[in-house]
Amino acid sequence: MTTRLDQTLAFHSQALNVRTNRQQILAANIANADTPNYKARDVDFGSALRDALAGRGNGALAVARTAAGHLPGGPAAASPSVLYRTQTQGSVDGNTVDMDIERAQFADNAVHYEASISFLSSQLRTMLDAMQPAR
Repeated sequence: MTTRLDQTLAFHSQALNVRTNRQQILAANIANADTPNYKARDVDFGSALRDALAGRGNGALAVARTAAGHLPGGPAAASPSVLYRTQTQGSVDGNTVDMDIERAQFADNAVHYEASISFLSSQLRTMLDAMQPAR
């Protein structure tokens, strides 16, 4: 049984989970900028959030199985999959990471994450104020 508080905070909780997972993917792209044949990845935030809110997954992203020998990703298998980023400029070593794009996406995601935290904090403060006895 969900309470009113759970319903109020569910959207922001799921959005923060998806943003956290996206930040990890973008950080992995940046960390692998010099890895030969590494393919830059990202997630469609809108569809990932819709799936998380609809109960298809818990906001965590599915692990991509690129070879038959890979182990399944566990309980997050129903979550949206990670997508490969479209290559903007060819690279001799097959790496598709464009550092300008990755840094911009990383910063954009971080700003949205901070905005969600601020909004959530404001909502919680408002609820706490409403629960305080009148003075």
